[in-house]
Amino acid sequence: MSLAQHLPALQVILPLVSAPLAVLFRHRGFAFIIVTAGAWAAFAIAIGLWLQLDQLDGASISYQIGSWAPPWGIEYRVDRLSSFVLLLVSGMAALVLPWSHASIKREIPQDQHYLYYAMFGLCLTGLLGITITGDAFNIFVFMEISSLSTYVLIALGRDRRALAASFQYLIMGTIGATFIVIGIGLLYLMTGTLNLADMALRLRDVESSRPVLAALAFITVGVSLKLALFPLHQWLPNAYTYAPSAVTAFLAATATKVSVYVLIRFYFSVFGESLVFDKLPLPQVMLWLSLIAMFVASFVAIFQDNLKRLFAYSSVGQMGYITLGLSFDSVNGLTASIIHLFNHGIAKGAIFLLIGGIVATTTFRGGVPTVLTFDRLAGLSKRMPLTCFGIVIGGLSLIGVPGTAGFISKWFLIVAALEKGQFWLVGAILASSLLAVAYVWRFVEAAYFRPAPAGQEACAEASLTLLIPAGLLVVATIWFGLDTSLTVGSALEAAQHLVRNGK
Repeated sequence: MSLAQHLPALQVILPLVSAPLAVLFRHRGFAFIIVTAGAWAAFAIAIGLWLQLDQLDGASISYQIGSWAPPWGIEYRVDRLSSFVLLLVSGMAALVLPWSHASIKREIPQDQHYLYYAMFGLCLTGLLGITITGDAFNIFVFMEISSLSTYVLIALGRDRRALAASFQYLIMGTIGATFIVIGIGLLYLMTGTLNLADMALRLRDVESSRPVLAALAFITVGVSLKLALFPLHQWLPNAYTYAPSAVTAFLAATATKVSVYVLIRFYFSVFGESLVFDKLPLPQVMLWLSLIAMFVASFVAIFQDNLKRLFAYSSVGQMGYITLGLSFDSVNGLTASIIHLFNHGIAKGAIFLLIGGIVATTTFRGGVPTVLTFDRLAGLSKRMPLTCFGIVIGGLSLIGVPGTAGFISKWFLIVAALEKGQFWLVGAILASSLLAVAYVWRFVEAAYFRPAPAGQEACAEASLTLLIPAGLLVVATIWFGLDTSLTVGSALEAAQHLVRNGK
């Protein structure tokens, strides 16, 4: 067999191997090189899988672990949706790791740098594994790998509140994982298989039974907690605020997005569209929870005085747009969700990397990074013009301004709402975007229109090591707002396939 045939396995194996090697040698330089190499290899493999799918004309790639044919053996399966998410996760890791080499020098004690890289490698492994596996129990296993490493990554922050944030996430994440494994157990009880494709076939005969409905409820609640759907979002603001900047950027761009992928996969590929959207009131529940998230979380963001916390609450609101698309039960609605999954990932990744650049260039007090209050940000555009401009571009994408990636997502949401005849939802989408204008304007007003206070500590533009990865994401935010062939083309193809097979 050629190497190309083993790409699905290598997608997970290479970052997985890098993590124990980083711990074994306990040298920060070696750990950085080996884990970064694993991430870039994963990104190259994701591109390779993407190109393979182009040659298969809509068919998926199936890889048998240990040559045991599914459903008896574990299967890795790559289709257009999973390859799209693999590109996002591996691409973000490939950018965040070089960026973090400079940032963690100030945010994480030096003797823990190797541990940071090891946990990052495990987190990447878990997220890639969740996306590529075709086995329900493996989804749970990989989800726990990514979650457990995430708890450590958050706790590495110098601020003591990082420990509390990590513990809060651990408790809520464990509850969510318990719900998920109970749901998977019920599905196994009713079907006798853990292979997702085989499970979907066998569920057709028992889809209305109480254990299956209970499994759907358990998985929905468990995954909703992982993706921080309102009101199960309480772990997210503290985790994003007090984690090291590199960790915040990576989690904001990938972790919740992979959870959305899991929800889409179970809804359309396992349970089926008719059960989820026709026989149960899930669309209505998701619609209202999404709207509450869009308005309440964005409203709360306006009144935050900590810049990282402001954009953390923004993430909760933006997740509402993603789940709103799912509630439409249409190709356009699902396309909007998949597009925004990607577009919000790159925009929020860029914003948090740029915020991390501000943290890295400001004064630490007592070994703790400076809290980026708006008083400290006054007049920042004169000292860090490129950083401030990049944050504004990312903010414009969150608002949905034409010419940015965020506009494409909201356009498809509006099209989906009009398609359903729900004209009031168009007004709701536009009104919630005005709240995004308000919290983005808070940064603009402080950085561009307020003078720096007397005695403000001096800081200059971040180094190129910090600016280049963030700048690439800023450029991507504009690029995918102008050229939608990759995002819209992939999302539309994936949505059509899922809706067609989920009937």
